[in-house]
Amino acid sequence: MASLAVGTAARPASPAHGPGHDRGHGPADDGPPLVEGRKSLADVTATVVSPLERRPRPVWYAGLAVSLVLLGVGAASVWHLLATGIGVWGLNKTVGWAFDITNFVFWVGIGHAGTLISAILLLFRQRWRTSINRAAEAMTIFAVCCAGLFPLLHMGRPWFAYWVFPYPNTRGSLWPNFRSPLLWDVFAIGTYLTISALFWFSGLLPDFATLRDRAKGRLPRSLYGALSLGWRGTTKQWQRHEALSLLLAGLATPLVLSVHSVVSFDFATSVIPGWHATIFPPYFVAGAVFSGFGMVLTLLLVARKAMGLEAFITKGHVDRMCKVLLSMACIVGLAYATELFVAWWSGNPYEQFAFLNRAFGPFGWAYAIMVGCNVLVPQLLWSKRVRANLLVVFVLSLLVNVGMWFERFVIIVTSLHRDYLPSSWADYAPTLPEVGLFLGSFGLFFTLFLLFCRFVPVVAMAEVKATLVHEQGGAHGTGGAS
Repeated sequence: MASLAVGTAARPASPAHGPGHDRGHGPADDGPPLVEGRKSLADVTATVVSPLERRPRPVWYAGLAVSLVLLGVGAASVWHLLATGIGVWGLNKTVGWAFDITNFVFWVGIGHAGTLISAILLLFRQRWRTSINRAAEAMTIFAVCCAGLFPLLHMGRPWFAYWVFPYPNTRGSLWPNFRSPLLWDVFAIGTYLTISALFWFSGLLPDFATLRDRAKGRLPRSLYGALSLGWRGTTKQWQRHEALSLLLAGLATPLVLSVHSVVSFDFATSVIPGWHATIFPPYFVAGAVFSGFGMVLTLLLVARKAMGLEAFITKGHVDRMCKVLLSMACIVGLAYATELFVAWWSGNPYEQFAFLNRAFGPFGWAYAIMVGCNVLVPQLLWSKRVRANLLVVFVLSLLVNVGMWFERFVIIVTSLHRDYLPSSWADYAPTLPEVGLFLGSFGLFFTLFLLFCRFVPVVAMAEVKATLVHEQGGAHGTGGAS
């Protein structure tokens, strides 16, 4: 049964067969191996599946308990919000957007790395993606689910959320305003979630078949059997599976650029100083990839250690992700400098005041955290020794996510809290329900991710096996069936 489990999920070994194969590179590629320890195909299955077949370790239960507590805090905050109204937030006549939209943009950005790893790196035949794409795709879906909560609750009456969908209605001339970028968000993020979920689930089919064949109980065998959709690993199934992968990659690639561009239109299409900027779409996309890779590093550095996946998520993978992080940090830093230059060059006193207020006003401390975490700290990644130190990389990845959250906070709040008239100026401070909802979003995200790690292979076994066969020049490894 174990050999059958490996066989159903193993990709045919033809170099031209499968999206994991790179026709431009051979077994003699330079650089460290992408799978360490001279694993056989059976070893890949045994290592990846073993955390799912044994009882979880105490650290998993501890993490789940903390996540559920945070999720409970978020649920209580939502209940209080719905029972009382949006007035429980710290919004005022000047700052109409704050914590809620900051968190929305933050979580949408977190999900960008998954689509980039799944789609763009697949189309460019980058083999190093195969060990990290599964977790990154799951992270994308969970992050988008967290992001969707905030605009829904910001409506004030979320039970009328269906009004934004253009379905035939009986309300006369009441239709969504298609000229509003807020409505564009609905379609962009809805499409993004759909394509990402399809990409993630279709890639899971071979691995679900492996779990089905290895399952010992009737219930898990039935569940994994239903999820595998009758997968048997035939040549025709592989051909259709890989054609679907390339099709979804082609559809998802424009989404990497379009989704956060549309989110940036929420601000860029306004006339508010600090928001009305044509640089926002590429600026937001670079920031989204930056924050997304930061979260991928944070999660995978913990998962590889806790689940014994060091042979598949190697220091070489971490090094490549650090290089992507460094390149995005440089682009984000250039965007910050461009904003300041354009404000100075424009000669517009309102635009100049908006950016001077960001840097030196009441929220200057937040601007300093943003620049420090997003531009200055990542420059340490120029050093190979830093990229090889996993503890330092983990701390850097946390700081990147802190900095990117503050970037969204700075853009939103500091552009609003100082109006054209000093009599309209107002300060902002989050209330406990806002902080509770923010913590609840992290509780939801980590609860979903921990359950994913418990019941789904974190590493795409079929993709890794294809990489392993490729690195061994077509050999199937030693000591195991294919």
